[in-house]
Amino acid sequence: MAETHVLFVEDDDVIREATQLALERDGFVVTAMPDGLAGLEAFRANRPDIALLDVMVPGLDGVSLCRRIRDESTVPVIMLSARADSIDVVLGLEAGADDYVTKPFDGAVLVARIRAVLRRFGHASGPDRNGGGAAEADAPAEAVLRFGDLEVDTEGMEVRKAGEPVALTPTEMRLLLEFSDAPGTVLSRDRLLERVWDYGWGGDTRVVDVHVQRLRGKIGQDRIETVRGFGYKLRG
Repeated sequence: MAETHVLFVEDDDVIREATQLALERDGFVVTAMPDGLAGLEAFRANRPDIALLDVMVPGLDGVSLCRRIRDESTVPVIMLSARADSIDVVLGLEAGADDYVTKPFDGAVLVARIRAVLRRFGHASGPDRNGGGAAEADAPAEAVLRFGDLEVDTEGMEVRKAGEPVALTPTEMRLLLEFSDAPGTVLSRDRLLERVWDYGWGGDTRVVDVHVQRLRGKIGQDRIETVRGFGYKLRG
């Protein structure tokens, strides 16, 4: 199996060196950079499998760097923020980040989050969506699902709106697939965190809310309905 290449952008020398060593001990190849501009150059030169970006780095801050990366690639991005309740978290997610980790963090927690994101990106169609039973093989699900002018190709992992292709990140695609599996059914934020983000524990629901907003911006604001106090549902 090919080694996973991590781009890590962090201006604190101690945190950068310690985290790089911890990730390398877990088998990752790490390119560590002290500022955003160097991080952007390293991203373009090396095309890593995942990027870890501290929000507050000099030259080009982490949120701006995330936007630049997202303009060029759907590579997974995890933001690192020192303040869990900071607006930086939301700004990072709105810029295209897939997840975030609050500093100070435990090395094992960071590795677990990285692996969870990589699993998500390696299997964009999600876990065994039909249970994998023999009965399902006799009645395969329809490959192309239609919701008004929205078409979701669950095998080709393609989405079209009014006949035009819609570019989704793997996280956005998994989120849409969860909604497409149960149109008209309210899905709670906790369920979406578990199914899309692979959280077996209560995570920050802002991750869900921001990704739903991003998805709405691509497939139509009225396609996903908010059910106040419960969650979201896809309109059929």
